Amino acid sequence: MTQPDQDQEVLPLSKTRRKQAMAELQALGEELVALSADRIKKIDIPEPLREAVREAQRMTRLDEAKRRQIQYIGRLMRDVDPEPIRSALALVRGESAGETAKLHRLENLRTQFLADEKVLHEIATQYPGADLQHLRSLRRSALKEQEQNKPPRSYRAIFQALKALESGDGSDTDDGAEETHEHE
Repeated sequence: MTQPDQDQEVLPLSKTRRKQAMAELQALGEELVALSADRIKKIDIPEPLREAVREAQRMTRLDEAKRRQIQYIGRLMRDVDPEPIRSALALVRGESAGETAKLHRLENLRTQFLADEKVLHEIATQYPGADLQHLRSLRRSALKEQEQNKPPRSYRAIFQALKALESGDGSDTDDGAEETHEHE
């Protein structure tokens, strides 16, 4: 008696299954196009695919040309193992979610600090190198700016100071507060 596994040849995928696989690869390609240039550099993909992604990113309008470019990316991805790309994209999404959560936590800390100066003790405990006098001064300025309906310069500076403390560099000055307008 022969075993069925040895006698039967491997059947090719059905046309529907091939189309589904292509759609999955194309969606993966669209995710690559949505990433920033520096994040794409961190993902190990072949150079022709990287160049096709860059070309799709340069296309600003959602028209037929961009659709064809996305299809081309999907076609290039047939020759590439998609699993490392999927795992790299999952890692990038995880970093983004973690970074967003950290920024939201800092925003909440800033809001609590503006509502109650006693939160300064919590900040001092959490960040031993914090310049408490500077933070207290920024808080007074931020409250004054809110009261006078002025631009929230000190409000942003508090966020930048907390962000600097979180990153560990300890420079909680308001340098760069005007250049970067983080989640307000």
